Order: sequence, then C-alpha cells, then structure tokens
Amino acid sequence: MTATLRPTPSACPACSAAPAAEALAARDLPDARIALSLPTIHCAACISKIESALDAHPQVRSARVNLTLKRASIDAAPEVTAEEMRAVVEGLGYEAHELDAGTLSAKATDRAGRELLMRLAVAGFAAMNVMLLSISVWSGAEAATRDLFHWISAAIALPAIAFSGVPFFRNAWAALRQGRLNMDVPITLAIGLAVITSLWETALSGEHAYFDAAIALTFFLLAGRYLDHRTRAIARSAAEELTALEVPRATRLKGGAEEMVSVSELAVGDLILVRPGGRMPVDGEIAQGTSEIDRSLLTGETRPVFAGEGQAVSAGEVNLTGPLTVRATAVGAETSLHRMADLVAIAESGRSRYTSLADRAAKLYAPGVHILSALAFAGWYLATWDLRTALNIAAAVLIITCPCALGLAVPAVTTAASGRLFRRGMLIKHETALERLAQVDTVVFDKTGTLTAGTPRLDAPGALPREAMAVARALAEGSSHPLARAIAGAAREAGIDAAAVSDVTEVPGYGTKGCHEGREVRLGRASWTGAEPRAQTASFLSMGEGAPVAFAFTDALRPGAAEAVEALVADGKRVILMSGDTEPAVAALAARLGIAEWTAEALPADKAARVEALGAAGAHVLMVGDGLNDTAALTAAHVSVSPASALDAARVASDIVLLGNDLSPIGAACATARSATRRIRENFRIATVYNLVAVPLAVAGLCSPLIAALAMSASSITVSLNALRLR
Repeated sequence: MTATLRPTPSACPACSAAPAAEALAARDLPDARIALSLPTIHCAACISKIESALDAHPQVRSARVNLTLKRASIDAAPEVTAEEMRAVVEGLGYEAHELDAGTLSAKATDRAGRELLMRLAVAGFAAMNVMLLSISVWSGAEAATRDLFHWISAAIALPAIAFSGVPFFRNAWAALRQGRLNMDVPITLAIGLAVITSLWETALSGEHAYFDAAIALTFFLLAGRYLDHRTRAIARSAAEELTALEVPRATRLKGGAEEMVSVSELAVGDLILVRPGGRMPVDGEIAQGTSEIDRSLLTGETRPVFAGEGQAVSAGEVNLTGPLTVRATAVGAETSLHRMADLVAIAESGRSRYTSLADRAAKLYAPGVHILSALAFAGWYLATWDLRTALNIAAAVLIITCPCALGLAVPAVTTAASGRLFRRGMLIKHETALERLAQVDTVVFDKTGTLTAGTPRLDAPGALPREAMAVARALAEGSSHPLARAIAGAAREAGIDAAAVSDVTEVPGYGTKGCHEGREVRLGRASWTGAEPRAQTASFLSMGEGAPVAFAFTDALRPGAAEAVEALVADGKRVILMSGDTEPAVAALAARLGIAEWTAEALPADKAARVEALGAAGAHVLMVGDGLNDTAALTAAHVSVSPASALDAARVASDIVLLGNDLSPIGAACATARSATRRIRENFRIATVYNLVAVPLAVAGLCSPLIAALAMSASSITVSLNALRLR
C-alpha cells in the first residue's frame, strides 16, 4: 500500500512549498524494514488475513508473508516500530516474534543452485544440437561433409563443456591439490579424454568423433548434481536463525530518561526497560517491578513463572504482564541465547562429519577407475605401438566406468523417497537424512508443542458455575496472559457473556482484579486469591465469598502423537520423553502415551548433553522437537524432525519437517528410509554388475567411446528406474 501526499491549496507560495518539502524530507529517511517470525500460521487464509491487516496500517508501505519460512517482511515509514507490527499480528490471534532483519538479509542466497541450473540448461541445449549433427554422420555423411559436421560439433561442444563442466573441474582440481581423489576426478578425466580423442579423430579425418558423448555425459552428471542439491536447498544455518531471534533493539534507562539503542551498544550493568509482551534482550537481574515470565521458548515449561526483584532472567524470555527494569549481567555473545546458538553450531559441525554411502563408494571407486584406464592405455600401446588406438581404448574405459550411475544412485533415490514422504506430509531437508533415519533405534520426543499442541485449554468448562465463568471472562479479557486468553476463549465458545465488572486492573505477576456487585473479584495465582496451590496448571477466581473457583488447564495431545509412539514402540524403537516442563506434567503425559523413560525440567544444554551421551553409547537417536530449547538437541541427534508449527530456528536445525499437525507419519518415515537405503545399495550393485560386464569389453577394444557413452547412459537410466520403484 503506497501513501500519496496531496498538498493543501494555499495562496502563499511558502505554504504551498511546505508539504512538498516535508515529503522530500520523509523520502530522505530510510524506510523501516521489519521482519517477524510467525510460527503459528499454517495456510493461505492466514497469509491473506495478516497481509491485509498490515497493509491497512497507514504507515506500512508493503507487507509480505512467506508461509514456507513462516515469516513476515514489512516495509514501513521510519517511525514505525516492530512492537506496533507485533501488536497488529497478535491482535489477529497469531503469535509473532521480532527477527533481526539485518542478520537475515546478510545470509547467502542459493547461488550454487542457480549456477547448477544455468550450467545444466547450457549442457542440455548443446547436447541436443550436437546429437542432431551426429545423426547426420550416423546416417552416412562422408569425407568433407562428415568432417564439417564434426568441426561444427566441436564448435558447439567445446565452449559448452568448458562452461557447464566447471563444477566437476573445480572439485577435481581442489581434490588433486590436496593429494586425494574424489568422484569428480574420473568424471573430469572421462570428459577430457573424450574431447581430446574427438579432436584428434576430427583432425585426422577419422570416421568417429565423440563430442556427443562428452556433452551428454556432462548433461547427465549435472542433472544428478542438481537433483542432489535440490534435496537440501531448503536447509539453512540454525545458528544464524537463532542469532536473528535475538532482540535487535532495547530501551536503556540513563539518567532517568529512556533511549532506544541497538543491543550491541548495551554493557554489563546497564538498566533496561522491558515492557509487557517484550522479550529480554540480555541476561540480567530484575532491579524493579513484578511480572510473570514465559520461558516456554527456551525451557519448554508451559506454566508462566513469577518474576520479582532480584530474580535472574535470560535473553529470549518473554515478559507477560508488567513492566520490568532489568540490570544486565551478560550481553552479546555471553547471553544464554547466544550460547545456545554456539551449541547448535558445534552440533551442526558434528553432523557434517557423517559420511554418506556415495562418498564411501567414491573412496574405493575412483582409484580403481584410474588404474584400470592407465593399464588399458599402457597395454594397448605396448601391444600395438599405436598411440591413437591406445588413447581411444583408454577413453572408452574411462567413459564406460564413469561414475554417472553412482552419481545418480543417491540423488535419484533421495528424490523419489522425498516425493513419497512429501505426499505424506514430511519434507526432507538434508542430503543424508534418509540414510541416517534408516539407522535410528532410539527416539527422543520433546513434550510442549511436539507431543502436545503447546496451548493451554480449560478443563471441563461446562462443569464450572456459569456466574464464575462470566466473571472470569470479564477479568480475563483485560489480560494478555495465556491462561487468561484460554479462559476468555472457552467462555466465548460456551456462549457465556462477560459479567458487569468495573475497575478491571492487571496486577503484574499476580493476576487481574475488579469490582463485581460491590465486591472485589480476583483472577490469578493461588496465593493471591487465597487458594491452595495445585500440581496441575491452574488459575483461581476469588468472588469475595466462599472458596475460590479453580480453573484447571491441560495441553491437548497433538494429532497422531499416540499413533506415532505406538508405531515406534512396535517397531522395536526405544522411546524417551524429555521436557523442560515440571515433573508432574511430564510424568502424566508419559503415562498417558505409554512412554517408560522420561526426564523433566531439562535445560537446553541438558537435552543436548543427554542426546550426545546416547549417541556416544552407540545409539542412533532421532530427536523430535519444536522450540528454541530443542535446537541444540536437534542438531546433536543422529537425525531430527520438527513440526511445521515449530519456531524458525528449530525447523531449520532439523533434517526433516512435518508439514502438517499430524505426528503419525514419523513411523512410516522410518520404514521408507530403510527402503530407500536398500534401493541405494541396490543401485550400487547395479552399477557394479554393469562395470563387471562392460569394462572387460572396453579393455578388449570392443567398445568405442560412443558405445561406451551409450552403455553409461543405459546404466544411469536403469538406476533411475530402480529408484522410481519407491514411488
């Protein structure tokens, strides 16, 4: 939405110029670029609703919501703040967190994917044209006409190969400089020898040139490389996402005055004002004020915690009800949120050390190919003293043994398996995720937001006195506390109107009070309303007479949670529940789902340490989690899954994302992964059998480089068809 300035007509030239001058000054100021994380959006209707509300704001230039990233990007007037935009989104009933737009914009774009696609297109276009010329030669073109077609083929193929083959040439050179071999070394040699042999044959007016084989080889291998890249194109650095979640600005109190500063300017000892709804920008101690703190994103604990003077708070925690003045004790890289990002980065580096089946095959395959080709060249040269014949046979051996089938074996299966799982609601992000998932023998679940929906629901609202519900609704609608919102929502669903309650006031850290029929009524903590505390999450209503009415809450199970646990246990997996929530809540859920092992009140570092300990003991751990407190454990696990409703950082840290709310596909994913791994091993066997048959023919001189290229293409097609059986 673009605001248009309309100057007010005036007889005074100076007055007429004023609006234009103001507009010019406004244009000189940079627009505010605000990024919000929206973890609870799930469909196109959510996008439309949020974009319409943001665009309706008079100072918003444009607003776009990305459903895949669950993120809103807003361009607004310079004076617009992220808090205003958060308020607009949360007013629609969606959760919103500010992201550091600068950190996100600094991230690299997918240049590698675009480069591969561009080189693939060039190779494909060149291959089609060279094949047309080759058909003319095969049809009987002779002498000067044949030579002309060969030179035209060379003019098309040589620059196309030089451009399209760069990824292989670059990787092969990097490996050789370090004194090692990889899959790209025999690929580069095969392409190079095919080109050299073809130029030699063309220069000598030979009958056969193999430019078509060289460019087709390049095209097939680039197709495999691009498929491999696409299986992990969505993966991004979880550590960067965590850094972007840090609050970019804070209100510092200096000499009694408020000033908005960048978090990077804060120092230990500074006093920082955190208003209700705001996140803590630093680790610190509360110097003034009382409130309640939501620690669920960091610890998984569903119950808000009372916060008063002298209490320690951590960066990333959300202040719920009252303004707090916090004295900073750790800033920047020393905060708990930043330390969690470090844990994630360490875990990611450990995951990158996993060696895929294709890499292990290449380690054995590449040296054998080179030795065989060199022996074929030496043997034929010594037998015939004909350099042309020896070079042709060496080229044929290299082409026929070129690891095109091996290069396609993994991406073809991964793409087929990913498509199958995508139709069941699972998105595979990491290139080795399926191989690792097939090895899983232990599954660790987070509780809040993973096995449960993550939002409190009022127990049996119909069993509560109607008058109490009416009064509670009136008090609850004056608060943004999650339990208050749950009470107000339940009352609305039951058709209970709010009672006439006057002077509604929120008391930070305790609850909400007001006046009803001449009596003070209170809704909030047990100690504040005169009630006895309970192990179960609860809020209490004091009506001034009689015992306080208890409003008990439970977190509903996520759809498919029971089925997922049952399927994993039936499959022989060890299932563990690990949560930052309280012991009674975790024990109750474990008993409900039949999970024998569970851990309560686990901090993020505790979760990561437990997962690492399981791995060190020989277990292959699948971690399923959704919160900031799970990111380190997700990256430390052998393989990890997070729901689409998870916070960006958790979703990015995981290898697999559940696109819907249903957890039941997790059990089927393990079976699909085992099947995919079997297909990969079958493809390796197909490639091996093909080489055992084809290589002796090439060494014996019975295969020209062209026949070798056709045989190589046939093996690649066989591998791809075998992969399609997964669909």
